[in-house]
Amino acid sequence: MRTFPLALAAALATTLLLTGCDDDKTGGDDVKNADRKSGSACALGDMGVEVGAGAAPAAGDTGTVTVTLTNKGAQCALKGFPAVDLLADAKTTSVSPDEGAKAQSLTLGKGGTTSFTITYVRGEAGSAESLDVRKASFTLPGDTRTAHELTWSYGEVAWADEKPSVSGFETSAG
Repeated sequence: MRTFPLALAAALATTLLLTGCDDDKTGGDDVKNADRKSGSACALGDMGVEVGAGAAPAAGDTGTVTVTLTNKGAQCALKGFPAVDLLADAKTTSVSPDEGAKAQSLTLGKGGTTSFTITYVRGEAGSAESLDVRKASFTLPGDTRTAHELTWSYGEVAWADEKPSVSGFETSAG
């Protein structure tokens, strides 16, 4: 009867030692999330984050910023939309979901990927109808205390007529 608790403690210690050796700087703190139940809400600390952009070249053009997330932890679920904020020098503005988009439930196994896209119209530099965005920040549904910040280098964002939007989570092919 006593070997079971010892074996469990040894397995836990080995797991903690192995996760402590991970040198991935974007994946987060695996030890902190080691007690997360499989199938619970995805934690940003368990995600690798990659950003790709189709920047709008001139005022009035539409641009996109796609954020790809790779699950490095246990199986987890995403239900709803990512919460995205655009941060300008003196103002923080929340981005709404795409018009007509419906929130979906998505399950990500370890190594699974998903993405979402921020769509915006480039604003005129110095215009009162544009935001001089410096950073974007996002959180995941169910993990709203942990935010990931992105440097915004895609120009000013039109705000008066063409508000930016965020897509729902999309699964990757393959």
